[in-house]
Amino acid sequence: MNSATVRNLLVRGMLAGLAAGVLALIAAYLLGEPSVDKAIGFEEAHSHEHEAEVVSRSLQSTAGLATGVPVYGVAFGGIAALAFCFALGRVGRFGPRATALLLSGCALLTVYVVPFLKYPANPPSVGDPDTIGKRTSLYFLMMLLGVLLAVAATLLGKRLAPALGTWWATVAAVAAFAVAVGLAYAFLPAVNEVPQDFPATLLWRFRLSALAIQAVLWGGFGLAFGELAERLLNPRPVRAESARAVPAAH
Repeated sequence: MNSATVRNLLVRGMLAGLAAGVLALIAAYLLGEPSVDKAIGFEEAHSHEHEAEVVSRSLQSTAGLATGVPVYGVAFGGIAALAFCFALGRVGRFGPRATALLLSGCALLTVYVVPFLKYPANPPSVGDPDTIGKRTSLYFLMMLLGVLLAVAATLLGKRLAPALGTWWATVAAVAAFAVAVGLAYAFLPAVNEVPQDFPATLLWRFRLSALAIQAVLWGGFGLAFGELAERLLNPRPVRAESARAVPAAH
């Protein structure tokens, strides 16, 4: 790809990320915020210390949410667009739409699902404030491992394809990825700081909503960016207007 095409795809990726961010914002407001409010209510009911709010809860759930989620979508949309420029034509004979959806699915898996299964999202009042640095480091380490292992599995599949065929090479690469992730889960330390009296249903709903928000974000991005990339890289031929009969001049 030349620089102009990459630039155009980058812009389209950021626009698609913005659109997906708006969809994720709606999902976060409808699915995530009720669980957050209930978790905050639980924390206030069980805490004897009342600290002054630096940022009000109403501002967090409106302007803060409306700013943070779309910006997050734009940033990851730009990064995913650059990854798309590298992946197109290198991961199989997929067109722009299929490549965008495949890339979005892999991003959801490696960037969110893999670390989520080891260190799931927790609502307010869950977690020791003194260990937030350690928990953040472990989460980003698991995220980095997920991305690196996915890249390694892709390279392994391409190397095995000539000998095993595409199908069995893909199966072997996915199995190797799963085993490597399982080993990482086994060796990295576990974190369990959920209070004993915290409602299990609330915890489950919060984590499920967090996963749903990410699925909406990356699914929406894959569909929107795939369509934009398809129109840029494979433009449809303009249909010629039907010729009008013009009487010959005598």
